[in-house]
Amino acid sequence: MSMQNHDSSSKRLLGMRAKRAVGNTAGQILLSALALLWIVPLFYLLIQSFRGETGAWSPTFFPQTWTLDNYKRLFTETEFPRWYVNTLLVAAVSCAITTLFVLAVSYAFSRIRFPARKPLMNVMLILGMFPGFMSMSAVYFLLKILLPNNYQSLASLIIVYSAGAALSYYIAKGFFDTVPKSLDEAARMDGASRARIFRVIILPLSKPIIIYTVLISFISPWCDYIFVSYIMSGVPDTGMYTVSLGMFRWLEREMIQQYFTTFCAAAVVVALPITLLFMWLQKYYVQGVTGGAVKG
Repeated sequence: MSMQNHDSSSKRLLGMRAKRAVGNTAGQILLSALALLWIVPLFYLLIQSFRGETGAWSPTFFPQTWTLDNYKRLFTETEFPRWYVNTLLVAAVSCAITTLFVLAVSYAFSRIRFPARKPLMNVMLILGMFPGFMSMSAVYFLLKILLPNNYQSLASLIIVYSAGAALSYYIAKGFFDTVPKSLDEAARMDGASRARIFRVIILPLSKPIIIYTVLISFISPWCDYIFVSYIMSGVPDTGMYTVSLGMFRWLEREMIQQYFTTFCAAAVVVALPITLLFMWLQKYYVQGVTGGAVKG
């Protein structure tokens, strides 16, 4: 009787292992197919940046002639270098302000208990769920009030990207919740202020969430098109554009035949730095996301 039970248990175990192996194989095939769907358009964009034939369409997947002229033209015959500097300036300044706001607000919500704390957290969380483009018209007119003579400028973009930074507090707060509060209490007993504790004790322990916040804060203005196209609409000086707005102009009907391969080259140049930065800091990014759960 015991032998029969042992045999049936072995068969069930083998069946479960076989089903698990089939499931793993199917999952790998699905993930491989999804990865291919992502990679093929990017690969096509890359090889088109080296295409020697002009025009927006080619009868072959691979270029018939290969050249670096598209990259040479990009930096010598267009305003792309200036757009690139504009975008880098806006992204860097917005990133610094946003990171400071997010970390400070998150630490305050994590450590300080005050009467309106939970209602304020809930309101900010709800507001952060609304798409930013819903407020574009209101933001535009507020900028006209705040900066009447300079509302269509890089400074306006920095204000737009930084103003709502604190609404993204929840992930950083979750991380700070996992840092032992005993560290704060010991430092308070030694006479350290909240600001000193945050600067000297908490921040050195928070490298993953700092890097995560920096990456997210930098990528958003670096890739944004919606707000910049609305705020910079009608600006006669194309040198004030960012890369997203300037490159989009190359895809308009009047210019796409002339600038398509140049657009592909520009897309590679724009994507390369942020891709390398993300790959370099990927482990910290993952730690920042998974380092803690939001607690009350």
